[in-house]
Amino acid sequence: MSQMIEYELRQRIVEIGKLMHQKNFVAAGDGNISARLDRERLLVTPSGFSKGFLDPEQLIVVDLNGEKIAPQFGKGRDLKPSSEIRLHLECYRQRADVRAVIHAHPPHAIACTLAGISLAKCVLPEVVYDLGTIPTAPYATPTSAEGPLAVRELIQKYDALMLDRHGSVTVGAEVWEAYLRLERVEHSAQVTLAAQQALGKPVAPLSDDAIAKLAALRRDIFAQRHRDVCAECNACPVSERHPSRERGAMTN
Repeated sequence: MSQMIEYELRQRIVEIGKLMHQKNFVAAGDGNISARLDRERLLVTPSGFSKGFLDPEQLIVVDLNGEKIAPQFGKGRDLKPSSEIRLHLECYRQRADVRAVIHAHPPHAIACTLAGISLAKCVLPEVVYDLGTIPTAPYATPTSAEGPLAVRELIQKYDALMLDRHGSVTVGAEVWEAYLRLERVEHSAQVTLAAQQALGKPVAPLSDDAIAKLAALRRDIFAQRHRDVCAECNACPVSERHPSRERGAMTN
């Protein structure tokens, strides 16, 4: 990657960090952003810094083991990579198409995990079309080796997921796409919480016919991107969305 392209990527990551801070997706030193520089190097945010006030020179270059390889001078000289670097590395290991990873702490989405409200239901058409569903990974101690294990299987099929009681992980072909998916996650959580509060009960999913049509649109998109449609189109089958309905059908 040329120096000019790396400079532009540094600027973009800083810009996205500011957006995350402004939109309350992170607080204090929470959250982290990474992006591929090339096949062997990643550009990552430093540990302990607010994402809203980063300097492009503070971003750190690491190898695919998370080891810092630059810079040895300037503002990034004494800084360490994000404490969640192992989480990012696992996403890159599992998905060759992923070139950016964002871990954030969107409050409404985290609240859903605390309240046991699933974002994996097929409720909002734009979410089904864009993300399929948003699953929640099992609880893992932040910054520990548990994090990569918790997301290992899910990240193979999902572009956005929640970490129980902790935050979100979104990935993309570039860092802006990963950020927009973060916005989608938090917006979905806000709408879901508001609707459930108004109804006083869980929100009903889309009809099977509506989901089938959205799944077909997703298949077209995946085909255009040369992705494995069957493996990655996670608009779930009827038996998974409505297990009680299928059980009822069997007993009638």
